[in-house]
Amino acid sequence: CILIPLNAWGAYIMGLLVAQGLSDPLTIMIKAYPLNLYPIMAMLIVVIIILSQRDFGPMRKAEKRARETGKVIADGSVPMISTEVISLGKKEGVPARARNMLIPIFTMVFMMPLGLIFSGWGQVKNIDSLPLFEAVFKALSSGSGSTAVLWAVLTAIFIATILYRTQKIFKLKEIIDLAFKGIGGLIPLALLMMLAFAIGKVSRELGTGLYTAELAKAWINPHFVPLVLFLLSGFIAFSTGTSWGTFAIMLAVGIPMAQNMGISIPLAVGAVLGGGIFGDHCSPISDTTIISSMASASDHIDHVKTQLPYALSAAAVAALFYLVIGFI
Repeated sequence: CILIPLNAWGAYIMGLLVAQGLSDPLTIMIKAYPLNLYPIMAMLIVVIIILSQRDFGPMRKAEKRARETGKVIADGSVPMISTEVISLGKKEGVPARARNMLIPIFTMVFMMPLGLIFSGWGQVKNIDSLPLFEAVFKALSSGSGSTAVLWAVLTAIFIATILYRTQKIFKLKEIIDLAFKGIGGLIPLALLMMLAFAIGKVSRELGTGLYTAELAKAWINPHFVPLVLFLLSGFIAFSTGTSWGTFAIMLAVGIPMAQNMGISIPLAVGAVLGGGIFGDHCSPISDTTIISSMASASDHIDHVKTQLPYALSAAAVAALFYLVIGFI
């Protein structure tokens, strides 16, 4: 998401850049993308792991256990979704068709930005007087994420219901029962996210991120600004569990620093964005980490442990590049 400009992330970041008095936020954001090194390195590592078939760290042990014993969950681990949902099997006598999965998923993905636009359209002042492209971006950034997700999921379920009923795969009662089983399986996720949001809110109310950022400004050397912005953004995102909150804090700190010290603004923006994604990627209280654990039906802490070596590897390479770029 962070490398795609035409979504809610891009609209949000552009809004933050405008708030810092930058007159051409879209150009700056696009120039910052090649300098947003962490997600680029993370994706390169994924490609390398796939091609080499060589995992490392806790993931290697988990892969070995799964291959040798068939256990996809370690002993003593608790999946982030109910065992009732995990144990659901394939219905006998029903041919496997990829479209029965892909069409509802693509429907949900397609409905997400539409939901953001529709829910945010009425929130933008004088939107009818704006050019269409700008109006859509502003609506995206003002839209309700929870409302968009709800509409997208309900639409996907509706499309899936039509598919399954027309093919006589499930009766309507079976579809309703399965839907409620899916909802019930997400209750542990909802509870954990509620606690994670509470911890993040307490951290923000205490001003942890802003205090850390202000503390670092006093001793920073211009050559180390990109590296420090990256590391500091990562620390704040890890501590608070939110990349978007980190962007708001650190862009307000990093852009004025870059302007005062003669540093490239796209470089500062890229370092902040990359650091925010890195910290959010590693944080056990981040909603994205929690959702990843849920989606893979894995133990939450096991997921954090297995992804950490890969995240740290990508971050180390990105940090090295920021250090070198700072002296160029």
